Amino acid sequence: MDLLQSEIFANLAYIIASMLFIFGLKQLGSPETAQRGNLISSSGMLLAVAVTLVNNQIISYEWLAIGLLLGILVGASAASFVKMTSMPELVALFNGFGGIASLLVGSAEYLGTGSLGLISLTAIFLTLIIGGVTFSGSLVAYGKLSEILPGRQITFKGQRLVLIVIFIVALLFGAHLIFNFQVVQGWNPLYSFLLLISFSLIIGLLITLPIGGADMPVIIALLNSYSGLAASAAGFVINNNVLIVAGALVGASGLILTNIMCKAMNRSLANVVFGSITSSSSGAVNPEEVGEIKPINVSDAYLILEAANSVLVVPGYGMAVSQAQHAVRELGELLEENGCEVNYAIHPVAGRMPGHMNVLLAEANVSYDQLQEPDDVNPVMDTVDVCIVIGANDVVNPDAKENEGSPIYGMPIIEADRSKTVFILKRSMASGFAGIDNPLFGKENSRMLFGDAKESISGLVAEFKS
Repeated sequence: MDLLQSEIFANLAYIIASMLFIFGLKQLGSPETAQRGNLISSSGMLLAVAVTLVNNQIISYEWLAIGLLLGILVGASAASFVKMTSMPELVALFNGFGGIASLLVGSAEYLGTGSLGLISLTAIFLTLIIGGVTFSGSLVAYGKLSEILPGRQITFKGQRLVLIVIFIVALLFGAHLIFNFQVVQGWNPLYSFLLLISFSLIIGLLITLPIGGADMPVIIALLNSYSGLAASAAGFVINNNVLIVAGALVGASGLILTNIMCKAMNRSLANVVFGSITSSSSGAVNPEEVGEIKPINVSDAYLILEAANSVLVVPGYGMAVSQAQHAVRELGELLEENGCEVNYAIHPVAGRMPGHMNVLLAEANVSYDQLQEPDDVNPVMDTVDVCIVIGANDVVNPDAKENEGSPIYGMPIIEADRSKTVFILKRSMASGFAGIDNPLFGKENSRMLFGDAKESISGLVAEFKS
């Protein structure tokens, strides 16, 4: 027992846990090894948590076992019962939980420790402000993704000025918390502590509320990074090396992913946070802007696909909503049996979270070798016989390269309009996340296959089988 509670044993376990984090993170880079990587990283965190609790004799083994079982129950329930369409909301909630956990750690240390040094107080300040911003911002992201809140921008006049003023005031409260200088007679640092938490929560709201649906994947990645930074700061607060390492890994990987997402939209992070895409659309496509719509039925679409030598599938959130990924994979297999080459073009910001489409297609056992990025498919798009767009509005919008007045002008897209024939699967003529018209719908080579995506794809599968 003395060995388990020794400092040498704890540090050795932390080193092993850190190695598991890094190796697991590396495994997450490929869909083929992602599941194993997730298990390895989770094992590292379990080891770190168990060693920390045992080494510091924080709670009895009975309570440790109860907490472990409750955690397993919650995690297993989330993994088993949450639908893939709800995965972005779950990720947003997990980010928020990470933020509030770090905030509570910082709060407990500040309120429960009598004398704190400059470094500890600075770490507590960072934990409070980053954790608060992450928590409230993630709740707003959850509300927008789950449609509890409107997915559009929520703004008011002078919002940026209010945000800047509140942020500066929060920094002043943080400075008072750290240095404990005289503000006014009788002003207690505890007041600054409470106001700092309140203002950090308000900042999270003001940062996330103006973000529209088209930018939500970037914000999810950014909030994920914030949760890691908050955890790393909490590690400094309680002087826990493994928490510092784990938080830094999450923070750094989240920032890298955020940068990748911004590049995919050809926008800076500041433009995403402070200049979210603004739409003047009512939410429905304007026929005068997109041109004549040419519907097609399943039977006619089958005849075109049956004669195709090359088919490219472009999935979007519409595929997630209808849970059509398994039907899409089955259709792809039938096309290949018919002598057709089938690939899947994945735009980095398709869906509502980073890697959303990759996760759905991996769930349906679509081969990773068939998943391609826009830079891979655009140069050969002229040779594609049929491009099947499943609910992916904005990432195939030709205005991004043709209309300088468009809010998404300059954003790299999948150039589906250059294929010989485009099938666009949609329930209605509603616009996408960005709320702007899509001229692709009215292109001469475009055909609209209206209805639920899963039913439409299943209809095509039935035609091939018959």
